[in-house]
Amino acid sequence: MTDESCRADVWLWRARFFKTRSLAAKFIDEGRVRLTRLGQESRLDKPARPVKLGDQLVFALGGRLIAVQVEAFGERRGPAEEARTLYSSLEAG
Repeated sequence: MTDESCRADVWLWRARFFKTRSLAAKFIDEGRVRLTRLGQESRLDKPARPVKLGDQLVFALGGRLIAVQVEAFGERRGPAEEARTLYSSLEAG
């Protein structure tokens, strides 16, 4: 990947939505993550698909609908406080 993108499974793992990268990859393989980029909505079909800054991801996890915008990629899977800087919530309220 380039400096302008990151693998979808890696980003979801770094942002601490999943405990392991393989769980994130399995979730994506099952077609359970929607990506919106430049107004075009699509379903992520492969874990290696890139996410870019400004992309919006929507998925259901633990009975909750999660809608976030990618704000940064991060260099590692850090503590929760660091992970929260990778995204902004799109949920109303």
